[in-house]
Amino acid sequence: MNISTINSTSDRLAETRTYNWQWQNQNIAVVYDVQGISQQQSTPRRSVLLLPAFSTVCSRTEMAEIAHILSAYYQVTSIDWPGFGDSERPRAVYAPEFYQQFLADFVRDCLPHPTSVVAAGHTAGYVLQLAQTQRDWFDLLILVAPTWRGPLPSMMSGQKPWFKFLRGLVRMPLLGQALYGVNTTKGFLGMMYRRHVYADPGSITPELIATKRQVSQQPGARFAPVAFVTGGLDPVSDQASFHQLCQDLKISVIIGADSPPKSLAEMRSLAELPGVISVTLPGTLGMHEEYAALVATEIGNILGAN
Repeated sequence: MNISTINSTSDRLAETRTYNWQWQNQNIAVVYDVQGISQQQSTPRRSVLLLPAFSTVCSRTEMAEIAHILSAYYQVTSIDWPGFGDSERPRAVYAPEFYQQFLADFVRDCLPHPTSVVAAGHTAGYVLQLAQTQRDWFDLLILVAPTWRGPLPSMMSGQKPWFKFLRGLVRMPLLGQALYGVNTTKGFLGMMYRRHVYADPGSITPELIATKRQVSQQPGARFAPVAFVTGGLDPVSDQASFHQLCQDLKISVIIGADSPPKSLAEMRSLAELPGVISVTLPGTLGMHEEYAALVATEIGNILGAN
């Protein structure tokens, strides 16, 4: 099924909604989009959840083209994780249990069961954990350039005691904002995109970086990203635990051929597990945005075959 050239039609509705999530007696407004809502079908469309990858500039907009393409066939939900995008960014302690609970509550409250999930980057581990405990909630898991270890632990080959100290520094009112500001300049973001987010330097335009920087400058923007960068959102502590999460699940993996060597090795090791289906496409850790049409076509092929 080739779905890369689908255009909008009048019967495909799209809505932006808010999910009021309760976490430790605090209400957190989470923004999400639902597309492909058809008023002309008597039976509900198959549900597909799109989860953007954690990053300093994490936003559901990076899934926008994939959502638009898939919405010709499916009802597609894409979210802004709490702490990112247009969702509220409270000064919470962002940790795995925070996002584990959010994902479980959101899927329980906002989606039909079963649903299919497309999880990019670091969000793969959270989906796998939930699928292991709630098997009837999902019918298919598609992992796009999946990772389980944050940027600093990947660079340093593991967790270091000073990562927690760094998280504390960035959470401080004045010093933390200054440190975060240094790491979200247009120049720094451009360097990061060239190093491991986009494969084609020509795609990294000033307009793209300006948009990404705007995402990173929202009130409270530094709290969740610093947790991710320093490994504070790593869902597991080692590769064996990540592989264990895949047991007895229906999983397809889309690998970015141009991914950094350590990440590429992790993706390939995941693809070698029994029962896991994999395909390799151009791109690196941001392949779901840079090569959205190619990735969406492959997702459509996987969904159509299952």
